Amino acid sequence: MGRGKVELKRIENPTNRQVTFSKRRNGLLKKAFELSILCDAEVALLIFSSSGKVYQFASHDMDRTVAKYRREVGLPDSSNPQFRTREFWRSEIDELKRSMNTLETRLKHLSGEDILALGMRDLKQLERQLKIGVERVRSRK
Repeated sequence: MGRGKVELKRIENPTNRQVTFSKRRNGLLKKAFELSILCDAEVALLIFSSSGKVYQFASHDMDRTVAKYRREVGLPDSSNPQFRTREFWRSEIDELKRSMNTLETRLKHLSGEDILALGMRDLKQLERQLKIGVERVRSRK
């Protein structure tokens, strides 16, 4: 006798949802443990419940595994001291502000505002962009 197919949707009854969470969490932790033992795999598992509790399993050091993951996907290494400094975040904020100002200026130019400050070359480029935009609208229409 096999198990019935479960419809994947949120369980509305909080008691049933908590029981299901606990059972499936334990099953998932068990599978992670088995995978690490049987296949000699480096496994790190983090589970955050809806109430904010954290459950974790790591076959090796969790920090080392997370750092390895970050390197593999190209994310900055959070253990790097420069990553956490105020200067880093200030420079990041300044860069985003400059980018935002540039985009706002381009938007103003595209809507016909503040074009007196543009030179001939910039005006021609703006004209080309507007022509392309009009052509796209017409083709979709």
